[in-house]
Amino acid sequence: MCRFFRFSRLVTLMLFMGAMIPAWAADEVTRNQIKGLGEQVPDIKKDAPNLTSELPLLEEKLLFPSNNQVSFFVSMYRNDAFRLDSVQLKLNDKIVAQHLYTFRERESLQQGDLQRLYTGNIKTGEHSLVVSFMGMASAGGEYKHSATYTVVKEAGPKFVEIKIAGPGAAEQGVKFRDW
Repeated sequence: MCRFFRFSRLVTLMLFMGAMIPAWAADEVTRNQIKGLGEQVPDIKKDAPNLTSELPLLEEKLLFPSNNQVSFFVSMYRNDAFRLDSVQLKLNDKIVAQHLYTFRERESLQQGDLQRLYTGNIKTGEHSLVVSFMGMASAGGEYKHSATYTVVKEAGPKFVEIKIAGPGAAEQGVKFRDW
């Protein structure tokens, strides 16, 4: 049975039992009724962690419906010696995300992982995206770069990968890829 329905059944049962037993009739509760409720407690305790883990997923579905949803992911070329320090995203001239990278995050990106930098809602149509990043070049010295991209949003979710390369890489700058 779906966890949500078990949870709602539990809440309904608790409300129903509270409504059935007014204060003046508390003495009339039978042993069988108490025993029945006591047997349900382990099941309820077993379902609670599962429900807690599912709440963030349900919240994301409610806040970011798939028809309007857009997500931007950052990646880097494998083994790029460039040390990424920060990234900023502007969508339609509004800063929607900024991130300062830790050593572990940089290491993860250099091994080919993706980082979800932003998820939000936008209308269908064309939107201007500006990506700015900075870091340290392998030869030393600060490296800054910005790139623009036109996000074409249609019905359904939109995913855009922003692949960053430092000055020593074969393909410098930023490459965009839609999924």
